[in-house]
Formats: sequence, structure tokens, C-alpha cells
Amino acid sequence: MTSTTATPTMPQTNGATMNSVQTNGAQHVPEHRHIWIITGPAGCGKTTVAEYVAKQLSLPYLEGDSFHPKANIEKMANDIPLNDADRWDWLILLRQQAIAALESGTTGVVLTCSALKRKYRDVIRIASYNNNKVLVHFIYLRAPQDVLLARVHARVGHYMKDSMVKSQLESLEEPREDESDVLSVDVSGSMAEVQRLALSVVNDVMAADAGSA
Repeated sequence: MTSTTATPTMPQTNGATMNSVQTNGAQHVPEHRHIWIITGPAGCGKTTVAEYVAKQLSLPYLEGDSFHPKANIEKMANDIPLNDADRWDWLILLRQQAIAALESGTTGVVLTCSALKRKYRDVIRIASYNNNKVLVHFIYLRAPQDVLLARVHARVGHYMKDSMVKSQLESLEEPREDESDVLSVDVSGSMAEVQRLALSVVNDVMAADAGSA
């Protein structure tokens, strides 16, 4: 985290709406519908970034943690890491909720999910396998442990503890080169800078898709 405190200029969305994006001065409807998953360990800023991107592009937003069953939340609150069995139904539900949002008519949906392991990301990717008009993208917020711990400490009343952050880092499987749908964003700067970088990544993909339509 840098010491910058000034608020940067708000990123431009190039006139984008939930159904179109501007390329070369003209509006085009993207060829695909897009699921944007903001990923990374606890403390990387998933919610803040996701809410910002969704607001700037007028897209629906789904907070992944809100779909955890009560049993999962209780485990995390008691410093008990979730296992694969705890996550399966949750991941499937997130995928279903994202697809349902797309079926409402929007060209995209933004959701948060730590997606620490490749097999977790694969569960969401099924949305693309089942419909070639749907593309899944993971915006991976990469951060060192000290940054994550500092941000978690700043939270008030959140169930995530230091030990859970360390457990998530131990479970983390960094995206490999063959995961071409994963786009990394460095979060070492200010949150405003991270938001700007994430939005730029999304806008670039959307513009390319609209340009190919």
C-alpha cells in the first residue's frame, strides 16, 4: 500500500452502459455476455473493487460471501478453515446466481469469490462450457501477506481472522499460464488505484468483444 492519499481522477467508462460499449466513437453491443469474478484472498479488496466496477458499468453485483450457508460462516468465525465439501454447493450456487443475472438481460455481472484453487475456478467456468455466448473472467487481486493482514485488521466486526488469512494463502493456487481467463491486478497501490486498474482491465476486454461483434 502506497502512502498516496489524493483521490485520482475517476476512470472514464467511455459511455458504456449495461448493454453497450463504445469503440472508435460508436456504440456496439458486445458479442458475449460476461461473468466477472473478482478473486483473491481475504483482505485483497474484492468487495470494494467489485462494487466499484459494477457501479461504473451499471452491471448487477453479487457479494459471494452473502451466499455462504450459516454453517460456513460459523466455521470461519471460529477460525476453522472451510474444506472442499464446504465450498462445493456454495460455488455452484454462485455460478447459478450469475447465470440468472445474465438471463435478466444484462450483458454482464460482477461477483466476488476467493476462488483460491483451480478446481474452484473450474466450477464457475462451467458457465462458459454450457453456453458459448457466456465468457467467464477472473480478475485476480494479487497481494502480499502483510498487506492482507493490515486490511483485515482494519475491518470492524468481520468474521475473518489472521489465522484464516494465513490459511487462505496456504491454500492459494496461483493462476497458471494456461488459465487464459485470469487477469491479474496488483493491489500494492492505493485502493483508488486498484479500482482504476481493475476497471481498465474490464473495459479493455469489453471493447475487444464489442469490436469483434
